[in-house]
Amino acid sequence: MNSVARQAWRLLRGPSQSGSIDSVSWGGNHYQTQQWRGIRVKVRDGNLEQALTWMQRKMQSSGIERLIKKEQRHHIKNSEKRILARKNLERKIRSQDLARKLKAILVKKVRGL
Repeated sequence: MNSVARQAWRLLRGPSQSGSIDSVSWGGNHYQTQQWRGIRVKVRDGNLEQALTWMQRKMQSSGIERLIKKEQRHHIKNSEKRILARKNLERKIRSQDLARKLKAILVKKVRGL
């Protein structure tokens, strides 16, 4: 079982089966979370590959995969850091441009009234 699957299993399994609320600390921040019941996937006709594909899709759609990848603690190479920083900067610039355009549109509408 690879590390992502192992962490997913730990997240989904949870310490309690009753759905209780626990206090969790991630990255220095404290969150109060409700334990998840988990993702259930049926294996039909012994087709494990298809079941794993469905599980991966469900994990992606529920956001668990992003949470797991965010919580992974491993060394990030400097080249990866640069790429991530550039992508974050591009995302920030796009967001600012969009906000500027929306503001201009709203100003025109208000002045037009």
